[in-house]
Amino acid sequence: MKILAAYLLAVLGGNTYPSADDLKDILCSVGAEAGDDRIDFFLSQVKGKDITELIAGGREKLASVPAGGGGVAVAAPTSDAGGAAVPAAAAAAANKEEKVEEKEESDDDMGFSLFD
Repeated sequence: MKILAAYLLAVLGGNTYPSADDLKDILCSVGAEAGDDRIDFFLSQVKGKDITELIAGGREKLASVPAGGGGVAVAAPTSDAGGAAVPAAAAAAANKEEKVEEKEESDDDMGFSLFD
């Protein structure tokens, strides 16, 4: 990622096709290091390609990647003391109540006051 970031910084700075030395200079200026073989491999992959076309192609590929947010997590059914199954919603509500109680405890002043 740091090689990509250095490449994008060089392009934004006006250098349409940065060299390996350009990328090394940018990386060294912030104290980062990258192997010569990784820089050479990256430059071989983007050689002669326009950055705007590469970004547009990447966006098209990312558009097909599922981003989640539509699925619902289902908890395994648990049982109460009588052995009957407790609905997942009730178990989730109990867990939520426990988390709320823990948060209230963490709001204490931990035995000392800032202004004592």
